[in-house]
Formats: sequence, structure tokens, C-alpha cells
Amino acid sequence: MDSGPPLRDIGCFALVARHLSFSRAAAELGVSQPAASQAVGRLERALGVRLFERTSREVRLSPAGKALLPYAEALLGSAAAFSAEARRLAAPEGADVRLAYPPPVGGLAARIARRMARHDPPAEVELWPAGRTAAVAALAAGEVTAAILAAPFPRELTTAARFHVPVGHLAVPAGDPLAGLPRLQPERLARHRVLMPRERPPGGMWARLAARVGPHLQHVAADEIDDFAAALDLVAAGVGLLPTPSLVVASVRRDDIAFVPLDAGDLRLTYALAWQGERLSAGLMALVRTAQECLWTR
Repeated sequence: MDSGPPLRDIGCFALVARHLSFSRAAAELGVSQPAASQAVGRLERALGVRLFERTSREVRLSPAGKALLPYAEALLGSAAAFSAEARRLAAPEGADVRLAYPPPVGGLAARIARRMARHDPPAEVELWPAGRTAAVAALAAGEVTAAILAAPFPRELTTAARFHVPVGHLAVPAGDPLAGLPRLQPERLARHRVLMPRERPPGGMWARLAARVGPHLQHVAADEIDDFAAALDLVAAGVGLLPTPSLVVASVRRDDIAFVPLDAGDLRLTYALAWQGERLSAGLMALVRTAQECLWTR
């Protein structure tokens, strides 16, 4: 069976026809101009027709080139579709959407997954708990469809469905004298250490809080504090006190921890659904709509 001319030569012909320039086509292909000319020459010899009329000043399609160009473009389009479908079939079966999220908003992530499972047709959402650094890296690598991130948001990402989580309590050991107070003001913390993450992006809640309590009260617990429930172990061990979001206060019950209302102004974590803007898909758009619905109806 005659397999015909190589697709790379047909692709070179189509590019030269689009630009009417061998040099611009070569630059787009990342090859030298002589290599592009040789590819078109091979194709012309294989087909037995002249595809271009060349002069010292211009390149024009010949009548045969004009007639064959639509077939070349259709063939290249079919080849690209063939490769894309092959990649889809070769990929392991998995979720329609993969969503990274920090543990404090796991309840929202679960609601999104349940609601999308009820869509017609249903869509599977694979949930992937991850801290900020891991989630941003996974977005860049295309390993997740989207991520729920805390502000400030990386400029290269598109965001939607923003929401706020108040940070209005301080977690203290159950036996600490502070545990019996009806409310805590920052000045009452002068002899205590406040657990902080090392990473505090400017404009974020942690940066604002660090400026309020002062450097002498800060105890770096980890590069990031995304899993507040796990960080409570440090509080129970007496390592330091932990500013805690309302979502965690409402869901955690521990005998060794007390949550005292914190009077430190409007402290809150701002979250949003974030994704790489150029990676739009039907699954991503459904995820955005579903996240907004979950926030509106909670």
C-alpha cells in the first residue's frame, strides 16, 4: 500500500502557502529555510506537480498548489484529530475534573463533587487535598483542572467564585488561663507565641496578622498552614496559639483545645476557584458554575 508523501512535507507546503514565504514558514517550524525548500521540493517530486511559482521577489501558489491546498489542510486536520483521539484513548480512565483544595474548605469541595455527580450527564470530580504551593504547581503542570486557593492569587491564573472565611478565634490549650476569657485582644498575647506560616504573601491574611502582632510573638510552624485541624496538635502540645477560621471552629471538637473569640479586626481568608486561563474545557466551565451555585445556596 502506498503511504503517500510524509505529513511533515505536506505540513511544510501548507505553512509556506499560508505565509507565501519560505523563511517565515521555516521560522514557524523551527527549521532552516533550505530545509523548508527541500521539503516542498520532495513533495513536488512525489506528486509530479509544481506547487509554487517562485521569483526572486515573491512566492505564489501555482494552479495545482491552489487546487491541492484544501486537501492538504483537511489531511493535516484529520491527522491532528487522529493523534488527539489516540492520546485520549491511551490516557488512563479517571475523573472528568480534578479539583485541588485546602482542607479548611473540604466541605465546599465535597458539595461541588456531589452536585456535579447529579448533573445530566453526571460528571465525576476527583478531590485532591493540597496546600497552596502544591496546588499552584499542579495547575501549572496540568495535573489538576482547577484549585481552590487562598488570596492573594497568582497573576497568571484566572479566578471565579470568590468567598470569604472569617478568622475570628484563637485556638489555645484547654488548660491555659486564656481559655476562660470571653474575648481576646491582641495586647493580651504579649507573653504568648502565635503560630505563623513562613510563607505570607503580601496582602494576605497572614501578612496582615503578622504586622498586627509583631515579630516577637511569631512562631513559624511550617512553610504553609493550610491544614488547620492538623496544626491544632501544636496548640495542644503548647507550642503556640493558632488563629483559626470559623469553618474549623464549627467542625472540630477536641477536649484539649479551646477556641476563644479574637478581637483583631476584620481578619478573614479569601478563597477562589482558580485555573490556567488557556485551559478552558466543558468540564471546567461546569465546575465554575457548580461552585457558584454551591456558594449561592449554602
